[in-house]
Amino acid sequence: MAKKIRKAILPVAGLGTRFLPATKAVPKEMLTVVDRPVVQHVVDEARAAGIEHFVFVTGRNKGVIEDHFDRQYELEATLSERGKHQLLDTLREETLGPGKTSFTRQQLPLGLGHAVWCARDIIGNEPFALLLPDMLHKPRNGRGCLAQMVEAYEHTGGGNHIAVYEVPPEQTDQYGIVGLGDEVTEGVHKIGRMVEKPKKEVAPSNLAISGRYILQPEIFDLLATQERGAGGEIQLTDSMLKLAKKQDFYSVTFDGAIYDCGSKLGFLTANVAYALARPDIAETFLPELQALLSRS
Repeated sequence: MAKKIRKAILPVAGLGTRFLPATKAVPKEMLTVVDRPVVQHVVDEARAAGIEHFVFVTGRNKGVIEDHFDRQYELEATLSERGKHQLLDTLREETLGPGKTSFTRQQLPLGLGHAVWCARDIIGNEPFALLLPDMLHKPRNGRGCLAQMVEAYEHTGGGNHIAVYEVPPEQTDQYGIVGLGDEVTEGVHKIGRMVEKPKKEVAPSNLAISGRYILQPEIFDLLATQERGAGGEIQLTDSMLKLAKKQDFYSVTFDGAIYDCGSKLGFLTANVAYALARPDIAETFLPELQALLSRS
């Protein structure tokens, strides 16, 4: 029986230079999609999948993320006094309880692999989830991406799992791409190959890694000795390729839409998509959007 996935790593140390000057004082993970920070959407996805402990790998000027997931007694008291009980209940539901969060610093910008390695002592010797906060996964059927992955993980009895989605073939050189092996169950395959940013002529498929992982703890030993790769950074993919020689890797094809909120286009599109999915907003927002488009 596979060990339960209890902990998740969220790397939030990036500078967010593509969103300057907005991110000069506000972490990019705290930019809002409708009325919720991007990182809150990702935490919600993880909580729905049964994650119990969240490890945030932070950098300088990221203290506001820690504050966001803490209780704010003055704010709660003010809301209570003003009778805004529904809003107060929402804030309390989204607060991560005592002992449910850990924060560790990635003191140098040495890449995703290094960020994961920074969480090694907190994760310990157990499998874990890794969620990139830039990537919002909006499901079609209500089941979040990580929940789909945990189900696949339990079905296979363990191993390493990576969420993938289709990208245009001419864009494979922008992503990590996987080649599929045998199908295990619907939407879940053994991974035959993993290639970092291949040109379409040599790409094993057009299935890109989407920023959601379930990994075994042996990855930490590999990351500890991993040489710097592309961009002078410690690449997670390089260590995953080594681990794949000893352990099974599976792909889970995500059933939904993915928005890269690390780019302006993806961020703006996510705001529109999430607003249109909100019953309390869509009815009044859609006519405004249609009017704007007609004027454009």
